[in-house]
Amino acid sequence: MVAETAPRAGHNAAWYPIATSDDLPFRHVYHGQLLGQEMAVWRADDGHVNAWENRCLHRGVRLSIGINEGAELKCQYHGWRYANRTAGCTYIPAHPADAPARRISNRTYRVMEADGLVWSTLSPDTPFALPPVDGEKLALRPIPVNASPEMVLTALVHARRSGSDVEALPPLGAGLELADLPGHPARFFVQPVDAARAVIRGIVARPAGDPLPLLRQFDDVLEALREVIEADAARVELPEPIVPVYQPVSVELSSMPPITIGAQNTLRVVVRRKFPAGADIVGLELGALEGHLPTFQPGAHIDLHLPNGLVRQYSLTNGPGEQLSYVIGVKREPTPGSGSQAVHEVVREGDVVAISEPRNNFPLRRDARKTLFIAGGIGITPLLAMAKALEAQGLAYGFELFARSDAHIPFPDDVGRLGARVNRHLGLDPGATSAAIGRIVANPGFAEQIYVCGPGPFLELVREEAAAAGWPESAVHFEYFKNLKPRDSSKSFKVELARSALSLDVPAGKSILAVLRDNGVNGPASCEQGACGTCLTRVLDGEIDHQDVYLNEAEKREGKVMMTCVSRARSTRLVLDI
Repeated sequence: MVAETAPRAGHNAAWYPIATSDDLPFRHVYHGQLLGQEMAVWRADDGHVNAWENRCLHRGVRLSIGINEGAELKCQYHGWRYANRTAGCTYIPAHPADAPARRISNRTYRVMEADGLVWSTLSPDTPFALPPVDGEKLALRPIPVNASPEMVLTALVHARRSGSDVEALPPLGAGLELADLPGHPARFFVQPVDAARAVIRGIVARPAGDPLPLLRQFDDVLEALREVIEADAARVELPEPIVPVYQPVSVELSSMPPITIGAQNTLRVVVRRKFPAGADIVGLELGALEGHLPTFQPGAHIDLHLPNGLVRQYSLTNGPGEQLSYVIGVKREPTPGSGSQAVHEVVREGDVVAISEPRNNFPLRRDARKTLFIAGGIGITPLLAMAKALEAQGLAYGFELFARSDAHIPFPDDVGRLGARVNRHLGLDPGATSAAIGRIVANPGFAEQIYVCGPGPFLELVREEAAAAGWPESAVHFEYFKNLKPRDSSKSFKVELARSALSLDVPAGKSILAVLRDNGVNGPASCEQGACGTCLTRVLDGEIDHQDVYLNEAEKREGKVMMTCVSRARSTRLVLDI
């Protein structure tokens, strides 16, 4: 009979094997468990192994029965999607027109692969340290045992060849030769599934020739040992199961958070690559200094802080799950001292620059029967990310690209990978462009959506032609580079901040955003010209003088939100949800 052993201290801070590498083929999700905590373990198409808390943040359904799509893990219940590496939520089908808040992110566990085993820990900072071994190793079939992990380890040590040494492998491991398999030293590790459940995992030197006979011998010996251990465990009082600890989930996560002004963060990244991405266009690959970058959704943009002191906004072209670096494209503008000039002439590979966390004011719906992308020149950048996402999911889309020539097509390699889905319209004059767009948007179909990005006049043309063809305003989504419309700031008025209990005067010539900053209310803002939507704020009362190009006409008529960077009040006061 094997005696029960008291639990060792510090188990939560140690590393344990939770799977074999063979348990994680591509497009599969493995149900792991460590010290009572259930884990969804999956390998992404880029080879990265994820170990996450095994529940969707929406309704708690196990993600181990979810769908591994290679770059994202999809919950089968309501379709929430989570990104490779970050576990950040990328899409909520119940809110297709909104980008999920950055805080909607699952709990992740650290993972390492070594010697054919996948290791994890509940500790956020314990370094991984496994004594090195020589030669190619073979992972044994895992043997689940209904006994405490300490009992299992004690039994393994007792089963060694008489007089042989034991290599201590803390906290629950030992290197030894089993009495029934002399000449085949192995390393055994006990996975503490729960207080009274464990898994024997082992590695042995790969033999010359067919390894199957040796694997079967170990399997027979360990199965016999399992029966002995479980018979002994039935005679002793085993500890109670470990109560798993789950992160609390806000009830707000089941719906989109309210729009309000919040904090702004910056990240330091390195320029890994600077490359030509079309005539007068340079591409930048911005990599994490360590680990991965925050989750983003198709259509997201970042603020890039430039050496000349300017801050400019650029859309991400990345496909789903690409979290190690962000890729942006910058077209050269003729203005001296501009942001594009700094990118083209000053920024170099190896430079460390600051960026904002991704923000998405141009989110992609994925509930359309078909999505039509219309890109004008460098306006292709956010649409590339969207097309890659739909391509990965096998959803229907069309892509219409307008450029001066083949040489002026941005990111030609990415465009080429989209294949025949892309229709190129090259070197058209204004009349031919208008005619082509008229043909493209003619005959709108049921549950179809248009996404358009490019220069201001190009966007206006697409919106006008779509409206004339009968497209619903809510089905035409757009993103302007800048706001070229004239703005009037000659009127003064008051703003009242409902949450902050402040009443502030907004004088002529000064924006609401600037007055908020002067009074210690700092919030996100990017372009500060009413184009990007970053400073979108809810309005509780008052009549708005909309001077932005971000909202569509229906949203402006509704009068529920505004851009604090350029829009003002028609009434004597506005009440803001801040």
